[in-house]
Amino acid sequence: MAASVGSGLKEKVALITGATSGIGRECAIELAKEGCYVTISGRNTAALEEVSKVCQEAGLPQDKVLSVTADLCKDEDCELVVSATVFHFGRLDVLVNSAGTLVPGGIEKITMEDYDQQMNMNTRSVFLLMKLVLPHILKTKGNIVNISSVTGLRAFPDLVAYNMSKAALDQLTRTVALEVASRGVRVNAVNPGVIITEVHKRAGMTDESYAKFLEHSKTTHAMGRVGEAWEVARAVVFLASENAAFITGTTLPIDGGRSVMCPR
Repeated sequence: MAASVGSGLKEKVALITGATSGIGRECAIELAKEGCYVTISGRNTAALEEVSKVCQEAGLPQDKVLSVTADLCKDEDCELVVSATVFHFGRLDVLVNSAGTLVPGGIEKITMEDYDQQMNMNTRSVFLLMKLVLPHILKTKGNIVNISSVTGLRAFPDLVAYNMSKAALDQLTRTVALEVASRGVRVNAVNPGVIITEVHKRAGMTDESYAKFLEHSKTTHAMGRVGEAWEVARAVVFLASENAAFITGTTLPIDGGRSVMCPR
């Protein structure tokens, strides 16, 4: 039996998108705790500065945390975060695609503008980033972890574009995993259930409606509670690490059992 080698992430370089809040923020912090050098990207410069400080408090030197303000719906900003990472660190080992948004609405109400916004952020930007990083990750035999959703595995009404974007992301994960597996690169995704973040409020929920939603969600998750961002982040760290060396093409539910429940 092989001896434990820890995570193997120390001094590796990870690019984390959507790192200003929620799951992306926690992924950056957990990777920093493992000694992984990080590029953190998001649209809020002040929030990036705060996350950078937390990563440094977790043990990283200041020059091992690179902050890049970017809007990933813009192709040139996708190119920027990748080129800035490689220029600063000289390599790239891990990509964590966490940037995303939630646009509510069923097919009868959602506008095509909203549909395009949803797909551009949750699917197209991820596709482009994966395309841009692959030449670098192939050199390092690194890996990619996409943040998907339980909605990629199960359909929920009045979230038609969001459901579609995450299902597409899951298929993107599996397809690219097959395309690069023989060259030593792994591609996986995690599929969170309801996690306490700001995503639902940003989609339009009030504090009151969000509180009711979280209470109701206790009944839709087998474990009787919703999840926290760090619980997803630790699964991401596992998939990015050498402990998951023989795992690729997986879409791993982090959902308290929600994806296997059936209404009765």
